[in-house]
Amino acid sequence: MSYISRQLYGSLVCLALAATACQKTKPAPFVPPVTPPPATSTTFQNPLLPSGPDPWVYQKDGFYYYMHTLNNRLAIWKTAKMSELRTAPSKVVWTPPGSGNASGNLWAPELYFLDGKWYIYYSAGPAGTDLGRQRTWVLENDAADPTTGTWVDKGRLFSSPEDHWAIDGTVLEQNGKRYFIWSGHNGTDAVQRLYISQMSNPWTLVGPRVELSHPEYAWEANGFGVNEGPEILKHADKTFLVYSASFCGTDQYALGMLTASATADPMLAASWTKSAAPVFVQNPASWAYATGHNSFFKSKDGQEDWLLYHANSNPNEGCVEKRNPRMQKFTWNADGTPNFGAAVSITTLLAKPSGE
Repeated sequence: MSYISRQLYGSLVCLALAATACQKTKPAPFVPPVTPPPATSTTFQNPLLPSGPDPWVYQKDGFYYYMHTLNNRLAIWKTAKMSELRTAPSKVVWTPPGSGNASGNLWAPELYFLDGKWYIYYSAGPAGTDLGRQRTWVLENDAADPTTGTWVDKGRLFSSPEDHWAIDGTVLEQNGKRYFIWSGHNGTDAVQRLYISQMSNPWTLVGPRVELSHPEYAWEANGFGVNEGPEILKHADKTFLVYSASFCGTDQYALGMLTASATADPMLAASWTKSAAPVFVQNPASWAYATGHNSFFKSKDGQEDWLLYHANSNPNEGCVEKRNPRMQKFTWNADGTPNFGAAVSITTLLAKPSGE
């Protein structure tokens, strides 16, 4: 969820910034041309929920723990089957304080089980419409189930002395070390770049921070130049950093990818190679616009790889809560890179992940 999309674009296009952003036009409601047959015991249909920007899922002990941006709170959905997310129970696990540096605009939460405890990484800033103070924060919970127990605020993650605007944090484990990757500013301009820093523990970064990517291609600069929403995908001898490119309010919001060896030093920018073309894009024929901010998961039996992402169902719907979560199976190319295919239509019945 881009700072530029929420602040600069709003001020230029709408001349007024609202907490949920604004739109140039109000699109007509989505009406599929064909009503698909109802889902069966072996099929499901996207979207998984009516709304769900920046979807994230984590698997542990036979359950999927799902989160997405809710702006004023953090909630976790718990389900044994991702295809049944719509009917899964959810629980609000964190409500921010009424004031302070992390009291509002809670974006892109990610849940992890690290060193025997649960952690939620999220972006937040002061409540209101001044989004220039967004930073990344972390919560800790020592309960066995993250929907229970007490979440403790462990504070802000930053790489001193470079404390700049930062969102969309994710975790990479490689070569026996742990790293934090996020989207941030360099302190001199508003271009969103991807940075990495090593972690000494789940709530502390140890410098330096290193820039891994910035917008270079036209497909990364629709609306504005943006690299955000970094996510890690590992396969065989490769580590992939899949990220979201372009302004999230454009229909051209897409996924890009960096590739490194699974044994390379991820702190070296030279370890990573950027793909010259996006790896997942909008598909108007499937009512999939602004396809981005994704995560990954394995099927229940561990045999299939799945992509979870958000999209709008109509053109020009912007970077707001109309973005809905969708999932689809993906495969691997002969060279070991992921093949995400085209965004599947919301009128299509899909086979449930294997093992469900």
